[in-house]
Amino acid sequence: MGAARVRDVVRDVVAEVAAEELPVVDALAGFDDTTVLQRLRRRSRRREPLGFGLDEVAVLVTPVVWLGVDQAAKRIADSAVDGASKGAKAVLRKVLRRPTASVVVPPLTPAQLGEVRRAVLEMAAQRGFAQEQAVTVADAVVARLAVPDDDPQDPGEGTSPAGEA
Repeated sequence: MGAARVRDVVRDVVAEVAAEELPVVDALAGFDDTTVLQRLRRRSRRREPLGFGLDEVAVLVTPVVWLGVDQAAKRIADSAVDGASKGAKAVLRKVLRRPTASVVVPPLTPAQLGEVRRAVLEMAAQRGFAQEQAVTVADAVVARLAVPDDDPQDPGEGTSPAGEA
């Protein structure tokens, strides 16, 4: 309880600030996090559609939120994990060809929430967002992360609505 998958945060924020992009989020949900990040990063450099039949203008918020939250979550996790053990896990995963687990954002301190907000604002600036729109998106991300993730209908986590004791 309290931790949230990046993809769940992205879906919630996009639903709030750019609901028209939900089909893109749903299409990306079929891929593992590594593939999603590769597609979103590649698009940011080449200015081409994601391959879902949507033109460039239709997709703005999703990559900013996904890349910004993922980047901040990894930075926060890296500061808590010894680099040697993290590197060993990555090598072992490649050797065994295991897919990467979904990136999870643990409960964050106010300072860490500020770091996430800065990461989303930076990503928005790189994507050409107007300042007001960037702040709206960043604030929605922080608001989502500040609330514990206790949705009993979380896909992939089971559908049991029974509360924890």
